[in-house]
Amino acid sequence: MEKKNIGNDEISLKDLLEKGKEWYFYLLSQWKIILFIGIIGAGLGLTYSILKKPVYTATLSFALEDEKSGGGLGGALGLASSFGLDLGGSGGGMFTGSNLTELFKSRAMVEKTLLSPIELNGKEISIAELYIQNNKWRKGWSVKPFLSNVQFLPNANREKFSRTQDSILGVMYGSLSKSGLSVSQKDKKVSIITMDVTSTNELFAKIFCEALAKQVGKFYVETKSKKARMNMSILEHQVDSIRGELNGAITGVAVANDNTFNLNPALNVRRAPSARRQVDVQANTAILTELVKQAELAKVTLRKETPLIQVIDRPILPLAFERFGKIKGIIIGGFLGGFFIVAFLILKKIIKSFL
Repeated sequence: MEKKNIGNDEISLKDLLEKGKEWYFYLLSQWKIILFIGIIGAGLGLTYSILKKPVYTATLSFALEDEKSGGGLGGALGLASSFGLDLGGSGGGMFTGSNLTELFKSRAMVEKTLLSPIELNGKEISIAELYIQNNKWRKGWSVKPFLSNVQFLPNANREKFSRTQDSILGVMYGSLSKSGLSVSQKDKKVSIITMDVTSTNELFAKIFCEALAKQVGKFYVETKSKKARMNMSILEHQVDSIRGELNGAITGVAVANDNTFNLNPALNVRRAPSARRQVDVQANTAILTELVKQAELAKVTLRKETPLIQVIDRPILPLAFERFGKIKGIIIGGFLGGFFIVAFLILKKIIKSFL
């Protein structure tokens, strides 16, 4: 029984080798077709490498320093993290860690950046118009009446955009956020964030990278210090109001004193308005003194709560770029051409064998 099984195994292995040899000689007999298609594939790969535009990368890195979170519990958490302990609590901020990196990719920030003004060839245009020029969209729009007059003016009112403008901005945002924009924080313990913008146009990559960093930085600072600025604004308004009341009270005292000049001592009741005004002066002086003190403290608080965004590296022309090499195109194109023709020939022979 064992000898019979061994014999069957030997026969199966022999058949397998013969089958492999048959396929080998079959493909060898088709070497002209395989070589021809491989050469065509290599030619297509070479053509692609020539037509493929280089991709430029603009890199900008910056550091965040928030004085408000620098001490107290934040300092304790930072000390604990230096020993490798994660006690939590450090990621509770609105713009910390991944929240800040996602802010760069948000549609609101990207669209505000696209509508930012730039000066190009002595003319002020929006970054969105530069994007449209780079991708040569206007040539395709010229045959479509509802697109031929679409414009994106610098600092345009976003709320008044038409449905068509919204759709075009949506396409721009989708393209940039998916493949053209990358934001990363290499280490959670280091507050240095790196942003990369890739584009086939070197100038657009540089301009958009710097404009987006500026837009997000402005939004970040305004949001982080919003409460402190509101408090300072209220205090300044109150100081101005009390100062006006005090000036009015001082004027009132002077007028009342003028009215009681050389007054008959028997008519002291006429001195009452002057006395009341004097009380108002004293009360308003005390209130103004306290409000001025609070306003100065509010200014100090605002400076503490206003984070510092320090740009470390800016994109400098010429930018780094990646090009699809000609040799790489020839090798990949030839390999793919040979692979597909071999697969086609094998499939063709299999189908013929079942017919």
